[in-house]
Amino acid sequence: MSYKAIVIGSSAGGLAALKELLSPLKKSFKIPIIIVQHISPQSDNYITTYLNNLCELKVKEADQRELIKKGHVYFATPNFHLLVEENYSFSLSTEDRVNYARPSIDVLFETASFAYGEKLIGIVLTGANHDGAKGLRIIKERGGLTIVQDPKEAEVDSMPLNAIKESKVDQVLKLKDIADFLNRLG
Repeated sequence: MSYKAIVIGSSAGGLAALKELLSPLKKSFKIPIIIVQHISPQSDNYITTYLNNLCELKVKEADQRELIKKGHVYFATPNFHLLVEENYSFSLSTEDRVNYARPSIDVLFETASFAYGEKLIGIVLTGANHDGAKGLRIIKERGGLTIVQDPKEAEVDSMPLNAIKESKVDQVLKLKDIADFLNRLG
């Protein structure tokens, strides 16, 4: 199966997990990666700047109406939900919080699943709530591939455990194994 996009959700402990996951990806990796990391509404662009300096791929915040490009890593902007449109572009929303979060992982996962269907990979990483569990289930129902970080190695295991409980995920892997898997795909 050739996948067209990867969506990732993380919360508490996410920066360290994302560093370990993204930094091994090669410049030749072409599948776009779209990430919701739960952050403060007042956050600056530290995460994207930090990871862009560590990664071979281009890391940036997603912009309104921006077309999703291969070989890029996109982050949700603080205090905005990030949605994927059917024409593979982004839209930003200030609708109410979902699972106490804006941006919400579930919002990204659900909209991306409608755009990409079975060509989507959804990944839930470390975090302290249940955001992402419903969205991952929807990705699975629409034929996409679902991966969850091994709760035993997650800094905070709530999000991985809730994702596993919500649906039958395809794989539960350590971060290093997720990175290796993605490198083989990309």
